[in-house]
Amino acid sequence: MHDRLVARGFTDDEVASTLARLDEWKLIDDTAFAHEWVRSRHAHSARGRHALRRELRTKGVADDIVVEALDTIDPEAEREIAYALADKKLRFDADELSDPAIRTKAFRRLAGALGRRGYPPDVITSVVKDVIAARRA
Repeated sequence: MHDRLVARGFTDDEVASTLARLDEWKLIDDTAFAHEWVRSRHAHSARGRHALRRELRTKGVADDIVVEALDTIDPEAEREIAYALADKKLRFDADELSDPAIRTKAFRRLAGALGRRGYPPDVITSVVKDVIAARRA
């Protein structure tokens, strides 16, 4: 909030008084913001914990609040969202996946896609293996 007001040309005194008033009226709540951000971005944008942590830190949310908000993510729900995303992105059919080179290529691509979305390595490995195995079956 501070950075945005300064970028719009407000003086330091104006920014300080505005932030003090907003805080006094309880209109600035980093905890509520972080929880809502995690809930929304995880559910609607399929973001993993690492990406959400990075986004909240970029927005200036304190580390303890970030950890608290990320703890609300159910690990099984995170895995299900990652699985759905990987399944959607897998472009090979069962016949193509019988070739080890194609399987390796698919694994690499899916792992990269999930990694860019901020999923932890253990979730990525597990989900990608399961998605490829399910497609082959």
